[in-house]
Parts: sequence; C-alpha cells; structure tokens
Amino acid sequence: MVKLTIDNVLVEVEVGATILDAAKKAGIDIPTLCYLKEVNEIGACRVCQVEVQGARSLAAACVMPVFDGMVVTTTSKKVRDARKATVELILSAHNRDCLTCSSNTNCELQTIAEELGIREIPFEGENDFGVIDASSAALVRDQSKCILCGRCVNVCKKLQASSILDFTDRGIATKISPLFNKSLTETPCLYCGQCVSVCPTAALREKEAIDTVWEALECPDTHVVVQAAPAVRAALGEEFGLPVGTRVTGKMVAALKRLGFDKVYDTNFAADLTVMEEGHELIDRIKNGGVLPMITSCSPGWVRFCEFNYPEFIPNLSSCKSPIQMFGAIVKSYYAEKAGVDPKKIFTVAVAPCISKKDEAARPELANGDLRDVDAVLTTRELAKMIKQASINFTALADDNFDQDLLGDSSGAGVIFGATGGVMEAALRTVGDVLTGTEMPPLSFQNVRGLSGIKEAEIALGDKKIKVAVVHGTANAAALLEKIKSGEAKYDFIEMMACGGGCVGGGGQPRVSAETRRTIDIRAERAKALYEEDNSLTVRKAHQNPQIKKLYDDYLGKPNGDKAHKLLHTTYAAKEAYPI
Repeated sequence: MVKLTIDNVLVEVEVGATILDAAKKAGIDIPTLCYLKEVNEIGACRVCQVEVQGARSLAAACVMPVFDGMVVTTTSKKVRDARKATVELILSAHNRDCLTCSSNTNCELQTIAEELGIREIPFEGENDFGVIDASSAALVRDQSKCILCGRCVNVCKKLQASSILDFTDRGIATKISPLFNKSLTETPCLYCGQCVSVCPTAALREKEAIDTVWEALECPDTHVVVQAAPAVRAALGEEFGLPVGTRVTGKMVAALKRLGFDKVYDTNFAADLTVMEEGHELIDRIKNGGVLPMITSCSPGWVRFCEFNYPEFIPNLSSCKSPIQMFGAIVKSYYAEKAGVDPKKIFTVAVAPCISKKDEAARPELANGDLRDVDAVLTTRELAKMIKQASINFTALADDNFDQDLLGDSSGAGVIFGATGGVMEAALRTVGDVLTGTEMPPLSFQNVRGLSGIKEAEIALGDKKIKVAVVHGTANAAALLEKIKSGEAKYDFIEMMACGGGCVGGGGQPRVSAETRRTIDIRAERAKALYEEDNSLTVRKAHQNPQIKKLYDDYLGKPNGDKAHKLLHTTYAAKEAYPI
C-alpha cells in the first residue's frame, strides 16, 4: 500500500494506483474527458491535470502513478487555469451548435465547460464543418464535433477487434477517421455503436428514424405496430433520471400507447419464437450430423463481424432471423391475416438497444417480396426523445400492459435474451426438455450467466452432454474462433453477442458518462432488471408459451418446417472490406 496526501486528505491506495484512483477514494472528483476505465487511459486531453509537490510541470492524474509520501493539489489556481485553458483550446476547434446538437444536456464536454465556468473562447481554431458521413443506415460521423479523445479508437480496437477508426495526419491536421478517409459503408464496420456509447460529444451518433415514425403514426391509412426489445425496459428510465438498471416495463408500454401506436407488443414473444426455431435447428444438427458448433445469429453486429472477418464460420451461423426481424415477418403475415389488415398498410417499428438493428432492417435478405420485415428501428435514446417531444411525464405514468391478442404472451426465457448468456439459457430450457422428454428446472443453466468475456459449460441433457460457450464483445469472439480453428477448443453451441454485456450494453442504450462507468457496472445493473422480470413470470420456457403453440398449430406447422423457414430464416454471405 502507498500513502499520499491529496488536498490535505491522507489516503492509502495499492501500489500501481493512479492519482485519479486515489482521489476517488478520498472523495475528490477530478474532471476527465479522454479517460475511459480500462479502455482509454492515455492522458491525452490533459483536463485531469493536477499539481504534484516537487514536480516541474502539472501531471495527468489518469495516468500518473502514486508514490509513498506524494503530495497532490487538485484545486490550486495554477491547476484551475490550466484546465480552463485546455478546454478553451478544445472548444476553439469544436462545432459549438450546442442547442441543436443531439447530445445537448448529455455532453461530457459541455458539462466540463460549465463546471469550469467557461463563458468566452479567447482562441479561434480551425474546424472542418463539412465532414459528415451519413452514408450508412445506422451511424452518422460528424468530424466537426470530434475532440480527438481517442475513446472510439480504442473501444473499437480493444473491445471489438475491428479498428475501423484511427488517428490520421499530424499536428493541427490530426483527425479520427476510417482508413484512407473511407466512408463507413466502405469499411467492415459492425455498426454496433460501441463508439457512439463512449463518445463524450456527438461526433458519433445513430441515424435517427424519429421523423419517419412520427410520419407513420400521423398517417390515417397506416396501421403502426411497435415492438419493444427486452433490454430497452432495463435502461429507458435512465433517460428520465431513474437509477441505472431500473426496470420500467409498465411505464414504457404506457408511453408507447400514448404516442399513438395501434398495437404495442413485446419482442419477447419473438424471442420465444427464436428459441423454438433455433433450438430445433440445434437438435436437428446434433441428431443428423449438421455443422457444429452452431452459433447464434441474434446479434447483427456479430453477424457482420463473422461475414467480414471469419466467413469460414458462416455455415455455423444459425439460419434464424433475429427476434426483431421474426416479429416483423409474423406481423406482416400471421397477424395481418388474423386481424384482417392489408400487410401493405402495416408499418412495423422496433425499439431496440442496438444501432446495428438499423442496418439489419435494411438488409435485402430480410424482406418478403416488397414487404420489409421491419420498417423502422428506434434506439432506446430515440424512444426517450419521442416521449419528451410528446410532453409525456414518463415517471408519473401508471404502469400498463402489452397488448395481449395474438402475439401478446411471452415467457421469462424471452426477457433474458437481453443479457449475455440469456439466449443460451433460454434455448437450453427448451432444448433440455425436448431432448430428455422431461421438464427440467428452468434455473438449471445459470452457469452460462455472468460478465466473463468467454464462459464455457458442459450441460447434461439426459444421456447427452452438450458443450457450450457464451461470448460477448467481438474481440472475445475472435479469440474463441481462433481456438476453434486451431483445434484447441470444441463446442456444440455458441452464443455470440457483439456488445459487452449483450444487448443491455448495446450502442443504442442511454449514454453513461465515463465517471459513472468508473463506479457502476451498467451491464450488470441492467441485466439484474431482466433476470428479476424472468423470476416474476409464471411461464419461463418458450415452448410453454400458449400463443407460440397456437401460432404453430394455426399457421406455421412445425418448428423448422417449410413455412417457418420461408418466414423466419435467412442466409448470410461473406463481405469484402474496403472495396476498390
């Protein structure tokens, strides 16, 4: 242990800790901008400068290791002036259209500028206000808002193993951009949005579909059906000041109904449907010598990662569409028929924690003729904006229930899809019963839960043993696939999720500051909310959902049957990055 003094407070920390760590322990908040715990610890922005007794210059608290007897001052005039000048220089080259910015009131740069009392910018920097890349269906990159903090570069490199963005040029000409200044559509970008989640400004943001959805809602001839993905309910409340991980299912449903959607359904119904299709696909592969390991295909970011980087594993991907796309396909077929609505007049909206769902919805494979499975995707953040635009007092809403007709029932297996390990656990609850011919306890697969990057388990299902793995974050996915290629590891079933923590950590979830991320594991807190909902439900296995049974009896026939394949399955193909 090391003893030091910070602002006259004696504090003891472990050897190797930084001044920032020690200050936190002493109850002192040092402002940071580029810093992101365990991802971007580079001391680049210099906003966290402090004075160390005996040192000739100010030190960056986020990277400066402590030593015994160190004396640190964080509030001297010298420190305050240096921080203020640093932020003024950053702002001098920043597009300061704060009132019309998508990150207004939720911008870390804006917050620090206010805390430092900056009212004027004494410098005039250079800024290229014309570089906006809106070429993709999912992301927008605005160079004029970039402050060169490097968070996006390192989250993409370290956690996602993609390295789409990097620093280019030198000195005052330095920028962050894709290789050769390509547009995002010319790169192997996953559109996972992890860069958006950590961007302190609005240099990276989702391509909003809010106006498109409002237009559909206001068209009298359009029947608008909305579905809400499980992870949304675990995070939406954060946009209205509620603690991280507060479950707001009832209020979310009430808000969606207030917005004017004709039907408000739970994506969990389609998660149950996915379990039926994916589970029976796995059983078929195991019994009939199909390609193993079978790998889940619910995460469009992971699917893109596979198509670009590991095309040899495409045959291993489950042919199932994601739950959101399955839901859209069922709405425009089964629901349209039963409700007597022309499918051409149905507009399907998905509220998702995932930016990559926007690109997924635009894939040419995910349509039935001229009918797209999903017409628009809103992120959790976009739904919050719509609720605010409609002047709805979210926290005052009485809880309401999803519409219960036709597609209204869902199981606990569906809701845990939003957490890493949830898809695996949900599938095993059904696969276990089918393979053994008995009803297994629904809690027998908890060993696939947790936030370890790669989790492994051997599950006994009657006289069969299935070796499974659960992976989140595509850097972890790459590590596991390399082990499989080398023969070092062998599995029957693998769940892959592009985002850390699974969907609860998706790129479309509410932004959380680096300071909050230092003290709270937002993934764990949001996952707790989903497991709580699972525990509260009577039906916790997909195949026990009565409306799923009815769907097969009345319409689809059997899982993995001809009609189910036509509506609920798709194909994937290798993609080429940086085409010439």
